[in-house]
Amino acid sequence: MTLNPLDDRVVIQALDAEETTAGGIVLPDSAQEKPQRGKVIAVGPGRLLESGERSAVSVVVGDEVLFGKYGGTDIEVDGNEIKILREGDILAKIVG
Repeated sequence: MTLNPLDDRVVIQALDAEETTAGGIVLPDSAQEKPQRGKVIAVGPGRLLESGERSAVSVVVGDEVLFGKYGGTDIEVDGNEIKILREGDILAKIVG
């Protein structure tokens, strides 16, 4: 299934949560934090302005981003967990 997000919404596939700590301790599923990092897989056309034009979205497909723990909506598509959120819920774009 293909998703085409509307307005300034972005579809993100969350990257896996850390399974071990920096010290090498393996964390059980219940102790792992929700992932806050993901890869952009679809981008909407941008928010519609009062002038009738659309504002450009600052991320593109393939970008890796950081987002808030509880932001957006989690859904499952074709067995994959994905998140749909507004561009404003993205905290940062990872560069490099």
